[in-house]
Amino acid sequence: MSAEERDLERFLRGDVAAADLPHREHLRMAFAILRRHDFLESAQRYAAALRIIAHRAGHPQAFSLTITLAFLALIAERLAAQQDVDFEEFAARNPDLLDKGVLAHWYRPERLTGALGRETFLLPDTAGQ
Repeated sequence: MSAEERDLERFLRGDVAAADLPHREHLRMAFAILRRHDFLESAQRYAAALRIIAHRAGHPQAFSLTITLAFLALIAERLAAQQDVDFEEFAARNPDLLDKGVLAHWYRPERLTGALGRETFLLPDTAGQ
C-alpha cells in the first residue's frame, strides 16, 4: 500500500486531526479518493470523513456540504481532463484550487457558510453577478 493510500484510509476513517488538515491536504485527499472511486461514492465517503473529523474536533458546524461537494465537483472536472498526473502536477496545473476562496466565483459567502449550505448542497448563485 502506498503512502497516499494509507493517508486516504486514515482520512476516510476520520483518524486525522482537524489541525492536520490544511486546505492543501483536503485537496490531496479529494484528489486521491476521486482517482479511486466514481464521483458519487467519493462524495459520500469524503463528506462522511469530514463530518467525523469536524465532530471529533468539537466543531461539527465547521462542515459544509455545499463547500465539500462544490470543491469535489471542481476537482473531479479538472481531474477528468488530466487523468495521467500525480497530485503535485495536478496542484501545479490548477493553482486556483489551492485558494479556499475559489468558490466565490460561483457562491456568495453566506450561501457557503450558512446553516442551509452546511446541511444540504446548494447550487451556485451567480445569476446577476
